[in-house]
Parts: sequence; C-alpha cells; structure tokens
Amino acid sequence: MAHLLGAEALHFEYPTQEVLKSVTMGVSAGDRIGIVGRNGDGKSTLMKLLTGRLEPDSGQVTVRSDTTIGMLDQADTIDPDLSVGQAVVGDLAEYEWAGDAKIRDVIRGLVTDLNWETTVGSLSGGQRRRVALAKLLIGDWDILALDEPTNHLDVEGIAWLAEHVKRRWAQNAGGLLVITHDRWFLDEVCNQTWEVHDGIVEPFEGGYAAYVLQRVERDRMAAASEAKRQNILRKELAWLRRGAPARTSKPKFRVDAANQLISDVPPVRDAIELKRLAVARLGKDVVDIEHVSVSFGQRQVLSDITWRLGPGERTGILGANGAGKSTLLGLVTGDVEPTQGRVKHGKTVRIGMLDQQFSQLDKIGADRVREVLANTKTTFTIDGKDHTPAQLLERLGFRREHLSAKVQELSGGQKRRLQLLLLLLSEPNVIVLDEPTNDVDSDMLTAMEDLLDSWPGTLIVVSHDRYLLERVTDQQYAILGGKLRHVPGGVDEYLRLAQQHDQSHGTQPTQAGAKTEKKTKNANTLNGAARKAVQKEVSAIERKLEKHSQLIEQLQQQLATHDQSDYQGLQDLGTELGDVESEVEHLEQRWLELAEQLD
Repeated sequence: MAHLLGAEALHFEYPTQEVLKSVTMGVSAGDRIGIVGRNGDGKSTLMKLLTGRLEPDSGQVTVRSDTTIGMLDQADTIDPDLSVGQAVVGDLAEYEWAGDAKIRDVIRGLVTDLNWETTVGSLSGGQRRRVALAKLLIGDWDILALDEPTNHLDVEGIAWLAEHVKRRWAQNAGGLLVITHDRWFLDEVCNQTWEVHDGIVEPFEGGYAAYVLQRVERDRMAAASEAKRQNILRKELAWLRRGAPARTSKPKFRVDAANQLISDVPPVRDAIELKRLAVARLGKDVVDIEHVSVSFGQRQVLSDITWRLGPGERTGILGANGAGKSTLLGLVTGDVEPTQGRVKHGKTVRIGMLDQQFSQLDKIGADRVREVLANTKTTFTIDGKDHTPAQLLERLGFRREHLSAKVQELSGGQKRRLQLLLLLLSEPNVIVLDEPTNDVDSDMLTAMEDLLDSWPGTLIVVSHDRYLLERVTDQQYAILGGKLRHVPGGVDEYLRLAQQHDQSHGTQPTQAGAKTEKKTKNANTLNGAARKAVQKEVSAIERKLEKHSQLIEQLQQQLATHDQSDYQGLQDLGTELGDVESEVEHLEQRWLELAEQLD
C-alpha cells in the first residue's frame, strides 16, 4: 500500500506539559485510524501536527507530494456572513453540485433540513458543525482528518457518516484519521487504533473492541497500580464478548484468547439482584404516562403516548434531533405538563437528572471541589462496599490536585464527572441521563458505565452514542412521528423504522433539500439515446462484476491450497486478489451512479 504521510521523532510541548515525546508514525493508503486517549493527553495536538496545522518543536512530518489533506477542526471557522449554500458548495453553479451524486448524498445526509439561504451566523452550534462537515466532505481528499465529527449528530447522522466514510475510497485507497468518543463509530469504520498517552502514541490493530482486548493484555502485565483500570476494561471486554458478538467478529484477534481473559469475570450486571433492590427502594409504581399528547402552540410534539416505567428498568430513548426526546424526559421529571392525558408518579419516586447544560453546577461554580464534597453524604455503597466521595471522584478519573480547583475552572469532561458524582450522592431512585457522553473521553465512559452497572434503580438514557445505549440499557424505545414505540432490535431496528417512516410520510424537504431533489430529477432525466447508452454501460459492468466474482473465488482457492512456504507466491496472489477486489469496488460504485440516473 502506498505511503501517504509520515511523522518522525515528533516532539511537542506546552509551557506546563510535554505532550509528545519523539513520536514516529505513518499513514498508508487504506488506513482507517481511530485516535483515542484521555482528555488533555494530546489527541488533537497529534492530528494538527500530522496535518500541518501545528509545527513540532522538533522532528518532522513528510507528506507525499501529490497527497491532499482535509481536516475538520473542533473550532468553528466558517464565515458567519455566508449563507448555508455558499458555505457548503462555494462558487459551484447549481447544475454542478446538484448533478453530482456525491455532493447530493452529503447534502441529504447532513444539511437537508437547513434553509439554503440562512446565514451561518444565525445557526446553532450543532448546525454550524454539520455545515462545516458537509463543506469538507464534498471535497476530494486523499486523507481525511476528523476531530470529533459525531458531535451534534443524531443516530441517523452518525450511521450515515459511517457509511459515507466506508464508501468514500476503495479498500486500499485513501486514509482516515478520526478522533471521537463514539466507540460504535470507531468499531464501524476503523482498522487501526492509536492510543495517545504519557507522551507516546501506541498502535493497536483493529477498532475499539480489538483495542480493548489488546489493552487488557498489556495492562495484565503492568504494575499493580494499573489494577483498577484493568478490572474495568476486563468487565467491558466481558460485555463485548457476551453481549455484542457481532462487534467482535470484525477485529482480528483470537476468540480463544478473549474467552480465557474473561473466564472468571461475572456478568456485567446482576439483573435479578438489581431488580430486587429497585423494588425495595421504589415500590411497584414508578412513572405512568397515560394517553399523553404534548403541543407547543400549533406544533404537536408527542401524540397519545402510553408508557409505564417499572422499578429497575434500564431504558434507552432513540429519536432524531427535534423528535421530542427532551419533551418526553420533561414528562418523566415533571418539568413538562401534558396537553392531554396524565402523568402519574409513584409516592416514593426521587428523580435525579443529568442534563446537557451543567445546570446542577451553576450555583456552586465559585466553590472548590473539596468544599462541594464536604457538603455531601460521607459514604456511598457500591457493590456492597462503602466509598467516600473523594474515592468515587478518583474512580471517575479525578486526581488529588483537582480537589483544590474551583468548579467553574474545571474542563467540560471534569464538570461532567462531578455532575454525575453529585447526582449519585443525592441518592435518587430514578436517574435520567440526557446526552451524558458530551465532553467525556472513552476512559471516563467506561468508568461511568461501571458505576451505573451496580446502581439499583430505574435508568433512562437519551444519547446518540449507540455503544453507551447498548452497554448500560436493557431495552430501547424510539420516538417516530410523535409516537413512542418499543424497538426490540435496538438501534439497527430503529434506523430501519426511521427510514420507512420518512418514506411513507413523505417528509417535506427544506429549501436546500427541495433544490437538491429538483436538480437531481433534472440531472437524471435522460433522452432516448443517452438512456440507451447508460443501460448499455450498466449491462457491461454487470458482466464484468460476474467475471470478477468468479476470479476472486479462484484466487481465494489458490491462496488456500498454495504452498505456505512460498512467501513470494503468496504475496503475488494476495496482491492480485487485492487489485481485483479494488476494481470490483470501483465497478460497483459506477453501477450505483448509473442506476441512479435510470431511476
């Protein structure tokens, strides 16, 4: 595979921190690399050095002369005076961008709900983020560097982005660098993982699941000080192997090794014991929502919803942005009054809410963390053991020196940890989590999940992080068209239902979407001669695909029966097989483009 980019002996430091110490890495064609690590350990710095946004203190980055690099930064850099259309497609004429299948797909996936003439400055932060991502993705890049691309995307948007990245290049072409806390996304698109920690970059083969296994193996041989973190990772690995077998079918690691590692690990949650404790704390009645509808002015958000929450249930709520998830949570917490129907809360119910705005920390912003903890209860029981608030905070990734910091001076991730701790210490028996993964790194997520595993009560989670939903909840519900429905098949079933709902209800496009559909129709209108030529090319491609399929089978058979000591012969066969598979991908992409014209 062609070498695209290389870094040799990179060193970079800030006045108070040495971020990277003599790091040497490379990116080759076909690499899909996820960059993980704790907040502040240098993930974004590494990406900026590799893409030329930052200059190293020493060492060098070399890029192949004809390689183009596109980067999505966390900073908002789009001119606020531009319209959405100008920001996304620039000076391209309408017929150019509307006649391009790739650009239309990006617009449909990210910005079809935005008015094409609206100025960027009037958009929300999440909408501007999607505009920036769309602007980047319509370009042709050999390497894409994406820093937190899933922020502000809903489940459908994240699924679309994963498919786009997988289809964007042929198998052994292009390069991807992505920083994200969305572990499902890492598993779905990445074939390598780089962990940034302690000034080094440690490579692992495969996506997040493979990284967890290899990191467990590394930590098993580490010093005793790593024991706490190792136990959490082993517990997560147990869930990966037992609860989500499809996820571990992709990484290239030995299943026997994984089974041996988790042979003595108990199930992630003792569901029966947690249920018993929850009933003892809550009784049989928690929250009953009966035939409830909610409207704001002329807009009906929820329609005739009936939902009975039981003690100990762990439920994830799915839905697109604006579907009514926060309204549903408001019904549960009592902050939203129904327009019709009634909401009944059990007499013993105590609800704790973790929201997106850190509202629980507003009144204590000037207090030091130590002072805040001094005002809470002295002990909290987890897994039958008493923990002090300081011990819990350490378990959530705080260091001792953070106890002296003022709450308002904490980073977003640290505030989220403190917010969760204060929520647990208030001893609610119903916890509602609204997008709890914002500003949180993967280490913190595993610690959060570990705490929630042993929490006895009713749990409701709204999140676009499907890994988290599958990890901490036992059932999922979805809001579709204002209705609430159970989705036993989880996120995959929801995505299917959402697509069917949009098609059957003829979702009205916005100005941008309408333009795209109109221009698409015009672009796809072929006269007799042109249509005949397209059909002829389609038939030719189908014949080639059939021949290539037979050739792939032959090459695979030759590889299986070839003399395994003939390394050169095996390499030649492997190279030929890769070339044929790459050609098949190009043919399939062309077939799809032509088929779209014939629709």
